[in-house]
Amino acid sequence: MSSLLLDPEFLRELERLTLLVRRRVHSRSGGDRPSALVGRGVEFADYRSYQVGDDYRFVDWNAYARLDRLFVKLTTTEEDLDVHLLVDASASMGFGSPTKLDYAKQLAAALGYISLVNLERVGVGVLRGPHIQLLPPRRGRPYAHTLFSFLEQIRPEGPTTLASALADYTARIRRRGVAILLTDLLDPAGYQEALLRLQYGRFETFLVQVLSEEELFPPLRGELRLVDAETGSVLEWTSSREALEAFVRTRDGFLEECRQFCFRHGIAYLRTTTRVPVQDLVLRYMRAAGLVRG
Repeated sequence: MSSLLLDPEFLRELERLTLLVRRRVHSRSGGDRPSALVGRGVEFADYRSYQVGDDYRFVDWNAYARLDRLFVKLTTTEEDLDVHLLVDASASMGFGSPTKLDYAKQLAAALGYISLVNLERVGVGVLRGPHIQLLPPRRGRPYAHTLFSFLEQIRPEGPTTLASALADYTARIRRRGVAILLTDLLDPAGYQEALLRLQYGRFETFLVQVLSEEELFPPLRGELRLVDAETGSVLEWTSSREALEAFVRTRDGFLEECRQFCFRHGIAYLRTTTRVPVQDLVLRYMRAAGLVRG
């Protein structure tokens, strides 16, 4: 398999990996992941005391003979998983070298391929403005061609409106699963509502914040005219020790706030810069963060 996004050797390494799912996932059809439904399943989960109305077929008569109490066997059904790759393609993601969007596309291709190899359904949502461009979830390794082609064609444009775009996505997607959001989180309206939409929408959410070295450590020297990539607004900047210290405080405060928000709301969070090779991010750092295994 060839792709402009991933080289063949990296693809072979990805075939040994699987995504880790921390919570049981609701779904509708049989597959490989344990669902949250308990009852007539295929794998033993636990016992509970018999209650009036329970089906006698699920009573553990061996336990009754030993303990003289009625217990019901609880089992889990096996369900398949939908993986939703949500790629921020707003104009701010076109910044850097390589651009944050190019990096996010490579990462989405890698995570999507891992999922397809493991027979999960994979779909893509492109966040650009208030609405979303959708590649519906499909299953099977041959679908990787379609996935890669779709990702390769994404271009950065438009404003960042994460909450509106994710509201559009959750309204259009009927099956829940794992949502992997790839974004810089640089939304003038804030990112909090957007992340909570995914949480309240019953997605298990992984957030990968993609930033560039140039915006974390910009060469702010002398007098500069800074132009916003999305709004076109202009800021006149005069470099000074006080101004640089204020920038560092604001930057560090924003990044720490992102981390703390995700921690409080049970969202798996990983921050990276485009300087880190995608191969290292997936094979080393995502393993360490508990997002993939293998």
